[in-house]
Amino acid sequence: MKQSLWINGENVETEKYRPLSNPFNGQNIADVSEASKEDVTRAIDAAAGAARQMADMDAHKRSDILRRVAELIQEDREECARLIAEESSKPLKAARGEVDRTIMTYTFASEEARRLHGETIPMDAAPGGEGRVAYTVREPLGVIAAITPFNFPMNLVAHKVGPAIAAGNTVVLKPASQTPLSAYKIASYFHQAGLPAGALNVVTGSGKNVGDVLVDDDRVKMVTFTGSPEVGKHLRENAGLKRVTLELGSNSALIVDEGTDLNKVMPRVVTGAFSNQGQVCISIQRIFVHEKISDEFVSLFIEEAGKLKVGDPLDEQTDLAAMISENDVTRAKAWIQDAVENGAELVYGGESERQILKPTVLLNAQRTDKISCEEVFAPVVHINTFKEFDDAIEQVNDSKFGLQAGVYTNDLQKAFKAAKNLHVGGVMVNDIPTFRVDHMPYGGVKMSGTGREGIKYALEEMTELKLVSIKLD
Repeated sequence: MKQSLWINGENVETEKYRPLSNPFNGQNIADVSEASKEDVTRAIDAAAGAARQMADMDAHKRSDILRRVAELIQEDREECARLIAEESSKPLKAARGEVDRTIMTYTFASEEARRLHGETIPMDAAPGGEGRVAYTVREPLGVIAAITPFNFPMNLVAHKVGPAIAAGNTVVLKPASQTPLSAYKIASYFHQAGLPAGALNVVTGSGKNVGDVLVDDDRVKMVTFTGSPEVGKHLRENAGLKRVTLELGSNSALIVDEGTDLNKVMPRVVTGAFSNQGQVCISIQRIFVHEKISDEFVSLFIEEAGKLKVGDPLDEQTDLAAMISENDVTRAKAWIQDAVENGAELVYGGESERQILKPTVLLNAQRTDKISCEEVFAPVVHINTFKEFDDAIEQVNDSKFGLQAGVYTNDLQKAFKAAKNLHVGGVMVNDIPTFRVDHMPYGGVKMSGTGREGIKYALEEMTELKLVSIKLD
């Protein structure tokens, strides 16, 4: 299979192609285009050329296109899930879940396209404002550059493309190098749904060739990026006056207070730690358990983790498959070893086979260990204890990240205290930090990023507010 760029409503050949391999078995999936800087400029040309047409398109037409895309994905649900599983090694049952969420995300985008509105302003509330009628409207920014990661190759594309199209913008999309086929598949659905040529363009290639051109071109009005803090910082520093939304990951924490029904919550906690091989921005990485229940918690956690089936992502029973690259396995194992050398206790897992890292549990890691203070993005958790609830909150906050945190407690006062004092973008009370539904505001503080996703909130980021004031005689 040969996959070309998608620019201005058609496939565009390039001089260079690179092989794309299945992370689990190493088999070749496709040969994928490598865009040159000139190819990226051509994509921006197409997006800029279509910007006026999209801005002038009626809201109900944009809504209908997005709704049709959701329908097309539903029709091809199993094909889409298998594509995700093959290129990202996401277990098939999790891939199906992602497809269902993608359908929901485009459905929300379709609905929000019809709800985009301004408000009236009572100008006579201020002296000098008498005799005027004023209102606001939201207008599209124009060309939006969307840069997406590998871990949710369809749904995180939807979280950028969906609201952009709903608001009447045009898009140049750069998907992750390991998962481009899902993005090209989505582009084909938009084409079938009647999106004008040039409104969505997909370019693949190196970050240098693609990302730098997108950031440097003045016609690009916004960059929305999900990925590493290092790249996010580079984008923000070089974006000038462009709007920038950044979702940069985390080392998400969970607090488990005394009195928690451990048997009831344990399956969900283990899922939050190891789903998609821990390659989730809000995957549970740090767990802080009250000392009175810590022994029982660790025992039950290891028991539940032992039930996970590790293997082929296309196997219906598989819970955990290969990580995205061999380098990521090597890095995670080095961090585990460093933590053990610094006094942490390895009580489960730690072994790897090819690109599969077994679910791994550490006890009593140091706050300064990379396994604690950096984003591991692997199936690795560490469990520490606390005596006082305030100490648990302080340990969670002792991080340069702040995306989401979870708290299990039966004490309402503690729940409100956590909600107020945890310095994160989202606090999940009596749930795991890995919880997300696709219409809620989602984003972080500190090095976890800036701006918010969630269709309604992303629409606000992707539009300009204009005031219209009419003086009446």
